[in-house]
Amino acid sequence: MLPRGASSMPPPPNPAPYFPPPRVTLPSGLEILRTFSGAVIFLEILFGTIVWILVASTRIPLPLLQGWVMFVAVTAWFLSIVFLSVFLFGYANRIAVNWNQADFIFHGATFVFYFGAFLLQAATTSLHHLPRKFNSTTQERILSGHEYNISIAASV
Repeated sequence: MLPRGASSMPPPPNPAPYFPPPRVTLPSGLEILRTFSGAVIFLEILFGTIVWILVASTRIPLPLLQGWVMFVAVTAWFLSIVFLSVFLFGYANRIAVNWNQADFIFHGATFVFYFGAFLLQAATTSLHHLPRKFNSTTQERILSGHEYNISIAASV
């Protein structure tokens, strides 16, 4: 006879031993550049540098909007270099992080911020026909023809 409150079923097994620890499936060293993730990081660095140069080469007519574009471009550029360096120098094998999830979150967040920066840069570009000073008799526009072309390139 079993004591009161006891059951004849054995306790369920502990699920912890059945789940393996997260492992790095992204390669280390120069092999990271042959993966989709490595190629995207490399393109983020390249295009981030181009956006940074293009926006900085204009007179920044709307500092609030283009300041955010510059912040996103510089921050994403720096974080992309750090993220790529983690894989190039093999630190990913020493840091216990689910790198697949970190890679997904990194690229997702970078996409969201770059898309927001694109919208702000496109909004700045669309205002090129407005006068620089509303109370002035001169008809100087917010963006000159050359700066308008640069802003289009930065938006793209």
